[in-house]
Amino acid sequence: MTMPPPSQQPGPYTGPYPGPYQQQPQPQPGFPQQYPGPYGAPVPPQPPKRRTGLVVGLVTGGLVLLGCLGVGVAMVVGGAGDDTPFPAATHKLTVPPTLVDGEYTLAQDMSGTEGKKVLDDTYSPDVRTDGAAVAQYTAEKDGAIKALVVSGYYGQVKNPDSERRSVLRGAGTAQNATIETPAKDVTPAGSDVTVECEVLSNTEAGNKVTFPMCAWGDGNTVLGVGVVDAASMGQKPGDIDLARAAELTLKVRAEMRKPIG
Repeated sequence: MTMPPPSQQPGPYTGPYPGPYQQQPQPQPGFPQQYPGPYGAPVPPQPPKRRTGLVVGLVTGGLVLLGCLGVGVAMVVGGAGDDTPFPAATHKLTVPPTLVDGEYTLAQDMSGTEGKKVLDDTYSPDVRTDGAAVAQYTAEKDGAIKALVVSGYYGQVKNPDSERRSVLRGAGTAQNATIETPAKDVTPAGSDVTVECEVLSNTEAGNKVTFPMCAWGDGNTVLGVGVVDAASMGQKPGDIDLARAAELTLKVRAEMRKPIG
């Protein structure tokens, strides 16, 4: 009598398992390759072709801002010194469902994931961090789509001016990013909060995106704000209105920065 062949057991590599080193899917035609950003920046899913411009902007803005937060904090060395007391923690950053008087709607809140990774991977003796705020907002009007990307942290900051400058300076070291217009003080008249802005560009697979980025820093909060829309993406760096971006940044600050308790 012929014995039946033994049943085959599945091998150890029968299928892919999700893991930290899982291969990234190949890009679809018409879209730039998307790479994970520094400090675990997220890779958004592929959207329809008709929104290619927005896709590039969101991906680029998210990677640059998420990367610059980690790089910026890490770049601060020494600063105010150990003898300088930390300011009292009186304010924090929140991620509201809308921003800028309801114009932008929250698309993705990454504060508890990507924000935590950034804080865990960086250290400055002049900063005591209590949390992070990392999110993407979008707006659509008359068929035009634009986005707002925010990334920052809150806690106790000895030298907010250095932190603010580091956020902007660090943006230029993110993957494929270039500072087209160096950071400068464009604080709106009447404001007691210093706002600095610059113009960044990022190139992926031959697609160049240009957009403004601003930042503020105070004793409790530091945040970078990237403005991504069709108008700025097609402009020359020198033609981008940084004063307008600074005004928008102050509106974001007023709505995200809240008293503790």
